[in-house]
Amino acid sequence: MLGFGRNDQGQACLSGTPLVELLAAARTGTPAYVYDLDAIADTTKRLVTAMGDPLHVVAYAVKANSAGSIVRAVAGAGAGADVVSGAELEVARACGVPPERIVMSGVGKTDPELDLAIRSRILAIQAESVEELERLAVRARAASTRARVTLRINPSVMADTHAHVATGHDDAKFGIALADLGAAWERIDRSPEQLEAVGVSTHVGSNLTSPEPYRKSASAVCSVARARAAQGKPLSYVNFGGGFGIDYGTRPVATPEEFVRAALGLLREEGLRDLKLVVEPGRVVVGPHGVLVARVVQSKRSGSRQWIMIDAGMNDLLRPALYQAHHRVEPLERAPGGDTWRVVGPICESADDFGSHPLGAEPPEAVVIRDAGAYGFAMASQYNGRALPSEVFVASGQVSAVSQSAGAVNWIRSRLSA
Repeated sequence: MLGFGRNDQGQACLSGTPLVELLAAARTGTPAYVYDLDAIADTTKRLVTAMGDPLHVVAYAVKANSAGSIVRAVAGAGAGADVVSGAELEVARACGVPPERIVMSGVGKTDPELDLAIRSRILAIQAESVEELERLAVRARAASTRARVTLRINPSVMADTHAHVATGHDDAKFGIALADLGAAWERIDRSPEQLEAVGVSTHVGSNLTSPEPYRKSASAVCSVARARAAQGKPLSYVNFGGGFGIDYGTRPVATPEEFVRAALGLLREEGLRDLKLVVEPGRVVVGPHGVLVARVVQSKRSGSRQWIMIDAGMNDLLRPALYQAHHRVEPLERAPGGDTWRVVGPICESADDFGSHPLGAEPPEAVVIRDAGAYGFAMASQYNGRALPSEVFVASGQVSAVSQSAGAVNWIRSRLSA
């Protein structure tokens, strides 16, 4: 049994092994993230298989979860990487991702990051402004080489998702406006010794539940690619971005394969089947295959209201506070159901709230927060002097690696030395 499930006794399991046993084997307390590496690799292989042509690239969005064990599992399953910093690029390369299957995104890449990307000869640096192209030309000239460049366009499409993760509309900071494309191509064509245009890309938003907005933004990419070819300057590839959603238990979501089929179908419809296709899934690869385990510190009843306080907070899992995201919270050692409790963390913020969940007549001793593999530990902090959570990596139902929390003591020392 890959991924999250429950055994006959109702215990929460990952990869078929009770989470309580995995934490005991890892010799770690709570809060702790636990990931199923086999399920992550399986999802990656499904995406790679759905893409069909080995020239196409499933570029895993490293920002979703940059743990080395996870990036190695994804790379071993045939994926490339989408990185948004020099540090993520270093992690991807160290974990075995070939440079020709790496793209770098980001609106504010520093000069050292551009230098690293140029020197690494990755598939492409995705330029998000005409001004960035100017900087890339300068950096490439200093390195006596050419930078492989993709234009990330802003397709002016508003996706049906939270405003904080909608990235393809007119007010978003991301991408080159369609009205500025002429100036962007002109800047590239003016410096053929420094800039090599290899593709065009976009990313409309995150956690999409349907392929329709994905197809709409991808159609804009195809139009740009065709127009460039009509000028006698064909591109090597198109990149439709990521954003494939997952089921957080609130509404149906298209499968990863459905998103890929929509992308490949659009390429055929647009007459661009000879171009390499790049997609950038992140959440769908790791989100469902990671959980956050927390201990119940205490309960509290006040009139008709009842809360449980857990030892995981918004510093460990920021998504509910930042995006009003819903994560299912369930008892660790029995099936969910019965009385509803409001689950809150220890942080001194009203936003440190995981919502109301059916946990039973009496509070459980511990809970599991589901679908926390993406944008969980990657966004964690030590706010309020809280230690970062531990991470436990599971393969074949056994603990394969553990990243222990550095502890609050190190936080205290770092603040005292500041």
